Amino acid sequence: MSKAQLLKGIRDRLDESEGERLSPYACLSRNAIRKNEEEKVRMGHRQSFSLDTDRILHSLAYSRYIDKTQVFYLIRNDHITHRVLHVQLVSKIARTIGRLLRLNEDLIEAIALGHDIGHAPFGHDGERFLSELSLDYGLGHFLHNIQGVRFLQKIERKGKGWNLTLQVLDGILCHDGELHRQALYPENNKDFKALEQEIREKQENPQKDLSPMTLEGCVVRMADTISYVGRDIEDAIRLRVISRSDIPQDCRRVLGDTNGTIVYTLVEDLVSNSLDKPFVCFGKQVGDALRKLKAFNQEKIYVSEKIKKQTPKIKLMFRLLFQKYIHDLESGNESSDIHREFLEGMSEAYKAETPPAEIVRDFIAGMTDEYFLAQCQKHLFPQMSPSPL
Repeated sequence: MSKAQLLKGIRDRLDESEGERLSPYACLSRNAIRKNEEEKVRMGHRQSFSLDTDRILHSLAYSRYIDKTQVFYLIRNDHITHRVLHVQLVSKIARTIGRLLRLNEDLIEAIALGHDIGHAPFGHDGERFLSELSLDYGLGHFLHNIQGVRFLQKIERKGKGWNLTLQVLDGILCHDGELHRQALYPENNKDFKALEQEIREKQENPQKDLSPMTLEGCVVRMADTISYVGRDIEDAIRLRVISRSDIPQDCRRVLGDTNGTIVYTLVEDLVSNSLDKPFVCFGKQVGDALRKLKAFNQEKIYVSEKIKKQTPKIKLMFRLLFQKYIHDLESGNESSDIHREFLEGMSEAYKAETPPAEIVRDFIAGMTDEYFLAQCQKHLFPQMSPSPL
């Protein structure tokens, strides 16, 4: 027996064992669906969702998490949560829940690590600015969950994409942790046609609430909320945006007033109410307290004037940089950074099928905060010329 056959045999036994040890409501690795069949995947030693995790980890978009804002931007504080830490926390919390519910942890990890890959620089503010520009140019709304699917399937690897499984892409698309749900029921029997239809519907109506097709996707969506709601409070307290005593008293009584206590309470409640069920849910008391705590965060943290002083300047820079790149594309300026650092080597299909405004949106959406500011410094700010000799 060859080494390849030996390893394939191990993978087959792992696939078989999932049916014995996982919940009947879990998504098994052998049921993974890819748009394009790959012989090396079918005959390889890695299980399907584990392979997707590897592909996400090795994507260029994943590496850019390191300098993407979570909530607080343009603040020098090494202890404030960045996007890279947030996705790691989501992954850990979701895998903990998944283990207790006997779900597929490989699928959970892939969705969790990829769920925010489509975020623009400067968090949800940047997302909003890009969405306004997209509407101005007739592209429809810009949403980070849709962009995450787009990056992974159509832009990564110079337009080849990663050919990820339907279940992972669906989980990324449907992860809306900002939209509150006390219970989540998976919508089974989706296919790639349904995925494309949901993307179109979400782009037309950003408030449309999509349900993941797997229980694992539902867990990641709940874990997204669990991971950020208390952590954002701790960051806001550290930056003196709020004080701990500002947390609503009934929320403190039910959930606690520290991130650790809030996470522990939410995980315990979710697991105890979801065990051996085809859905995941919080109990009513905890679910109501969580909804109220999210509303508190929205009012006292996310729109606080204390952290939004630079927002108008950032918004203007988005517009000016967008217009600059549009001009570069339309004028054929191949020395532009959008050519040299994004379009160079890109597939002919991507360049032929993507209008200039969408190319610009893809380029800006992929930027880190630091790269965005460097581009603004380079192109929008007056430069000092050397003195003549």
